Amino acid sequence: MGRRKSTKSPSKESEELEIAGDESPIALVQMTLRQRLSQFSSPLAITGLEKEKKQLYNLIHRTSTTGESNSVLVIGPRGAGKSMLLKIVLSELGAEKDFKQNLLQVHLNGLLQTDDRIALKEITRQLQLENTVGDRVFGSFSENLQFLLDALKSGGQKSKPVLFILDEFDLFAHHRNQTLLYNLFDISQSAQTPVCVIGVTCRLDVMELLEKRVKSRFSHRQIHVFNALSYKDYCTVCRNLLSLSDQFPDKTFAKTWNHHIKELLQDSVVEEVLFRQYNLNKDVRGLQTLLVQPICQLSPVNPILTTSAIVDAFKLIATDSKAAMLHGISILELCLIIAMKHLSDIYEGEPFNFEMVYSEYMKFAKRKSGMQIFEKPVVLKAFEHLMALELIKTIDNGGTRIQKEYRLMSLLIHPTQITDALQKYPNCPTEVKQWATSALA
Repeated sequence: MGRRKSTKSPSKESEELEIAGDESPIALVQMTLRQRLSQFSSPLAITGLEKEKKQLYNLIHRTSTTGESNSVLVIGPRGAGKSMLLKIVLSELGAEKDFKQNLLQVHLNGLLQTDDRIALKEITRQLQLENTVGDRVFGSFSENLQFLLDALKSGGQKSKPVLFILDEFDLFAHHRNQTLLYNLFDISQSAQTPVCVIGVTCRLDVMELLEKRVKSRFSHRQIHVFNALSYKDYCTVCRNLLSLSDQFPDKTFAKTWNHHIKELLQDSVVEEVLFRQYNLNKDVRGLQTLLVQPICQLSPVNPILTTSAIVDAFKLIATDSKAAMLHGISILELCLIIAMKHLSDIYEGEPFNFEMVYSEYMKFAKRKSGMQIFEKPVVLKAFEHLMALELIKTIDNGGTRIQKEYRLMSLLIHPTQITDALQKYPNCPTEVKQWATSALA
């Protein structure tokens, strides 16, 4: 991507983006982009998943038009685009004539429908099949299940097809006896009401979670989704996220805004930030997280996106939380962390206990006349505080049977994190810095 420097000053761009009138368009821009970054608006176009998109499109299309029953699992790591792929397919199918009238949709999530009883109530609610007398729902779990199955099975091939989308599909496999999955797959295999069951999961071993009777009724179709975005595609997605569409009320403002976004993304500093974010995480959701803060900072006083706002947002999301925690611990606790670092280097990552750390700390404290020497109970209290902060953890299975001074521990901080934290630690003694960087404990 070519690098061009903007010939206009920020104040000049601000004047061009402001429009005379009682209402500033900045509020509308902010609302539009925040909805897009929060995935509340229509899905974005994706690249590299055309084959998977065609497979999913054909499956749902055959169910809605010919009444063919299907079942499929969409599998891939988090952030690969599984949900977005499904949104795009449903969006394109929704544009077809009579699609919504010909197909009923039921959306379930394993995080929300934590057992089959809750799932059944949600299905009957979405299909408007509530077995009610007035506002009172009655019937046991088995009765509700039988009512739902009878309602589905009573239909023939002329009945409206039903699309079941099970997000976090692997969590449904943990339900007792997998009754819901069994019956949904059973209906999809039988010549009853046309049903399409789509499971979305990030677990590659999800088939191992299914019972034998459930597996036998599953079609064993699987669509694997992986993040295949190139850096060029990543930059295109970024531009699409920030650009205004033709539907924006003020066409002149939209054209000026989009020109500003194009120039902003050609800035060398912004390019570097995007490249680092791409190498850190190719997930589009990570990019959306990066852009949320600059968008939220827009106002009539600050009507444009600036390079500094994007840089500040990247620094915020790229902050090492553990290294930041080290800035708030005491000098004594910092010395214990450094002692553990040296022990890990000496014993090549082998576990250590408090007595070993205390011995290492005392050797250092006695060598440096300017360092305050703390008593053993005080040092032990500092050691326990580091455990509470989860900077170190116990690894032995003996637990409470072993005295706490001799319990084996491991360090949860990488040496580079310790080095980086020391550079920013306020008023850190020179002796401590030298001890941390020295090869000898």
